[in-house]
Amino acid sequence: MDNVARRAQELPYHYDDPAIMGDQLACQEELYRFNQLHPMDVHGKDEQLRRMFAAIGDGCHVEVPAHSNWGFHHVRMGRGVYCNVNFTCVDDADITIGDWCLFGPNVVIATAGHSILPILREHHYTYAIPVSIGSNVWVGANVSILPGATIGDNVVIGAGSVVDRDIPSDVVAVGVPCKVLRPIGQKDRDYYYRERRLDVHE
Repeated sequence: MDNVARRAQELPYHYDDPAIMGDQLACQEELYRFNQLHPMDVHGKDEQLRRMFAAIGDGCHVEVPAHSNWGFHHVRMGRGVYCNVNFTCVDDADITIGDWCLFGPNVVIATAGHSILPILREHHYTYAIPVSIGSNVWVGANVSILPGATIGDNVVIGAGSVVDRDIPSDVVAVGVPCKVLRPIGQKDRDYYYRERRLDVHE
């Protein structure tokens, strides 16, 4: 069974399989080139992102350094996405990100994990389950999103959270593990940050 079929079935597999490692290193080589580009080389960065990602929309910006098991080869990203420094994707399975998302520093999106059973870890077994993030999601600094999680549209994930379950649309969610704190509502139309009032409404 090839790597794509393994990922699709979400079955445990050997992460040090030579057939996997060869392709993975080639993808990491492209990521290495991206991380070496000059900050002012906007055109070069855009071209390299399009080479690395499975799909990426217009107007995306990924700060360097960025990190990924597969050099973002299994990541599909929409339009206008911003990723701050140390954006990390453990993309052994597919990661889907919608439009207009914002990622703070040190965000980790992990599709891969290891079994609790020690004998399986001893024999280098891992599993990979896709992660999906909707549109217009703001993920705060130092957030970890774990295998199989789905986040809806218009969500805010508070800094330092660990997302180990699905989060519905239109909510603020925080914590370890991450849970819904409240819906997004009228207060958010009146105040942009705590008691700092917005002067203009749409």
